[in-house]
Amino acid sequence: MNTDLRSRQLVRARISALGTYVPPRLLTNADLEKMVDTNDEWITTRVGIRERHIVDKGVATSDLATEAARRCLAERGIGPEEVEVIIVATVTPDMLFPATACLVQHKLGATGAWGFDLSAACSGFIFALQTGAKFIESGAHKKVLVIGADVMSAIINYKDRTTCVLFGDGAGAVLLEPAADGEEGIIDYVHEVDGSGSCALYMPGGGSLHPASHETVDKNMHYIHQEGQSVYKFAVRKMAEATEKVMQRNGLTAADIDLLVPHQANKRIIDAVTERLGLRPEQVVINIQRYGNTTAATIPLALQTAREEQRLKKGDKILLASVGAGFTLGACLLRWSI
Repeated sequence: MNTDLRSRQLVRARISALGTYVPPRLLTNADLEKMVDTNDEWITTRVGIRERHIVDKGVATSDLATEAARRCLAERGIGPEEVEVIIVATVTPDMLFPATACLVQHKLGATGAWGFDLSAACSGFIFALQTGAKFIESGAHKKVLVIGADVMSAIINYKDRTTCVLFGDGAGAVLLEPAADGEEGIIDYVHEVDGSGSCALYMPGGGSLHPASHETVDKNMHYIHQEGQSVYKFAVRKMAEATEKVMQRNGLTAADIDLLVPHQANKRIIDAVTERLGLRPEQVVINIQRYGNTTAATIPLALQTAREEQRLKKGDKILLASVGAGFTLGACLLRWSI
């Protein structure tokens, strides 16, 4: 094999910058008490959320994604013209087409970039991260912007107390670049889908099966529908299984992990996975109390929280894990490179 080709194939991707953004408007549990039959104690006990950020009318997913991307590039100290690929993980695109990535490319001024959207619900960021990493590993590109962004308030029925308490809006972006010689970067991953659970968490209206009509609107088909217990049981079991699989095939124990950064859907899910993996609470990042479930944005937001709390340093061995609608699930092992 050609030496240049061999060395190119051995390149790993690393995260070289991180930027996040949430809209300033807060929706607290006290606010929700005035809107629906619920209370702060029920919400905090069941899911661990105290407040979430919500966009103002007219603010779209592309707006949040663009701001997170700007902050990411500013941290790296480069301009948008250096970005080669933009991948936006979202289930709340501005519109069915064009892709939100196209809108972000234009708003950001990334004139040399191509891109696309990726739909994997709450696992979207992990799926997009690996997709972007493959562009780096193949040698095709050297600067890939991966964004997880969702405006969940756009598809929430604020009369449904089982779902309206769970979700918030936000965005997070990372820049992927080639790792230096001897630098591990993104090491390994496990992805899986189980379509048999597709109706446990979904939005039935608006697609080709049930196009928008007076009937779909009257039946609240453009909002999230969820079977809470089914989602909970699957999430606890499969998030732990995926994480264990990554650890086992890399010869790691709980003591080797500096931080688990899980998808922030429900504190009880995170606690159950933490216990099953044998991790200590200080090894796990939880910020759901501040943001709620922001779907594709939860993991980059949690990484930012870990940095703010000075729990994340260069060289740390990090596990990312998520389960989402579909069902989708993923786990990723990496060395923090910033």
